[in-house]
Amino acid sequence: MTAIQLNNSTWFGNTRKDVLSGITVALALIPEAIAFSIIAGVSPMVGLYASFCMAVVISFVGGRPAMISAATGAMALLMVTLVKEHGIEYLFAATILTGVIQYVMGKLKIGHLVSFVPHSVMNGFVNALAILIFIAQLTQFKGQSWVMYALVALTLAIIYIVPLFTKAIPSALVAIIVVSIISISMGLNINTVGDMGAITSTLPFLHIPQVIFSLDTLLIVLPYSFSLAIVGILESLLTATILDEMTDTSSDKNKEVRGQGIANVVTGFFGGMAGCAMIGQSVINVKSGGRKRLSTLIAGVFLLFLIIVLGPVVTKIPMAALVGVMIMVCIGTFNWNSLRELNRIPRTDALVMIVTVAIVVVTHNLSYGVIAGVLLSALFFAWKMGKVRLEQSIGQDGHKEYKVRGQMFFGTMTQFISLFQYIEDPDHVKIDFSGSHVWDQSAVTAISKVISKYEQLGKKVQIVGLNEESQTLIDKIGAP
Repeated sequence: MTAIQLNNSTWFGNTRKDVLSGITVALALIPEAIAFSIIAGVSPMVGLYASFCMAVVISFVGGRPAMISAATGAMALLMVTLVKEHGIEYLFAATILTGVIQYVMGKLKIGHLVSFVPHSVMNGFVNALAILIFIAQLTQFKGQSWVMYALVALTLAIIYIVPLFTKAIPSALVAIIVVSIISISMGLNINTVGDMGAITSTLPFLHIPQVIFSLDTLLIVLPYSFSLAIVGILESLLTATILDEMTDTSSDKNKEVRGQGIANVVTGFFGGMAGCAMIGQSVINVKSGGRKRLSTLIAGVFLLFLIIVLGPVVTKIPMAALVGVMIMVCIGTFNWNSLRELNRIPRTDALVMIVTVAIVVVTHNLSYGVIAGVLLSALFFAWKMGKVRLEQSIGQDGHKEYKVRGQMFFGTMTQFISLFQYIEDPDHVKIDFSGSHVWDQSAVTAISKVISKYEQLGKKVQIVGLNEESQTLIDKIGAP
């Protein structure tokens, strides 16, 4: 089995919808790619080339069909200082190194780590992203007349009304076409794609980064590349998980990580900036009917077609139409059920979600919020697991029996040792671990200390109820 297969179920079987959804995504990608290029301090074409290369390459080597990868805001923010201090050639070199790092991480199967992201963090990630996408659209309304608001409202109306009559064509594509025709034919004075930045009709070409290949250069780009690799993997894996849930299908997370690496290497050699999966565009693709790899390929190819062939027409597309589409994405992405469930879920889970959202919205960095949410969840979990209790009873022969309830690990060691009544207890003590599990050396040490304390008082201790794994650990480490 090869990594690239053009005749299997991941490519075909949904061709019409995949083509139309890919076209819709390509139109929505243009202003996003330009905006992210401006954030990074590079030419708009760098973001557009990156979006083309990422989408096309990932359609072949990615692990999640229908997911869109391109230039993103989260990645662009990490490039600002590098471009400002060292120039764009170093950005290309950093992009290539980012891909190499990601490919190695994929080989190390780091994709499995996404399973450690709690549901509350996922909800926070999704909700924060929806909020960020919405906030990003607000800048388009500055200095605009009521016409802008009316066209955005019309776009949303078309998006939600058209599916009531037909689903043959993505309603977002219909909205973009109709609103564009109205704007162009009436000569409305509103912002267009052309106002975002200049689009030149030139093909990307193979370009070796013009940097000195030395240790000094490596030390300059490595910190940026490593940060880009981590953020790209994090955002891509979370987006893949969300699409898995939306489409009720599964994806190969490690293959996706390797695919992101390959895509970034290619992108760096063709004059593009590092990219990763885009949840907003991926949601547009799925909601427009895209399900196969073909939709991602079409998005990339049609994006290049728009740039090279239809550049003059594309520049006239009103931003109102694309803003309306992105607002639709916000509404569809935000997990409204998470708000209704706030009073029903554990308070710690609610706090984790809120903290994740707050950090992402304040910093505009998805990785900060997700990492903080995971760490906070881990702390809460450790706090809950760090409680152990003993149930006491007296046997018929007068011995004292303790039944241990809770997990035995480094976090419960001190508490466990302090719960026993060493002096008051009879000469025979039985400790039952049938309701517990021994996890680490600290737990074994704690058990040894309890036994030692009783033996110093001339009392006999009997350990019972250990499961096989716990008994094996104790035997391996050894307990007096």
